[in-house]
Amino acid sequence: MADASATEKLLVIPCSGIGKVHGLISREAAYHVADKLLPGQADTVCLALLVAGDDATQKKVQQSSCVTVDGCPKLCAYKNVERSGGKIAKGIRVYDAMKRHRGASFGTATALSEDGWTVVEELAAEIQRK
Repeated sequence: MADASATEKLLVIPCSGIGKVHGLISREAAYHVADKLLPGQADTVCLALLVAGDDATQKKVQQSSCVTVDGCPKLCAYKNVERSGGKIAKGIRVYDAMKRHRGASFGTATALSEDGWTVVEELAAEIQRK
């Protein structure tokens, strides 16, 4: 009999953070993990669908080990996964990673700078280690 945890996908849930570079960084880090670092082993869902109570999204969150990636201290992704009955393996804050690069320019809400992409890669590596 196969170990269920060996086939369980890691679910990476970024904040929406529309209009802020923090949100763009969180989304890009989630996509980087799902598409490049752990293809077939990690996936992501839309936070808005979870917040709206979409049944399929809630079921996926409840059946997966989740890593939340929040852009700001409001922790929207973390709190909504928790409210939906999800198992949070790790909560990550983009702001904490950005603090390690004081004085850097990370880009805008629509385009990341080189420093922004550096933070994306650091966060993605942190998620991958989970």
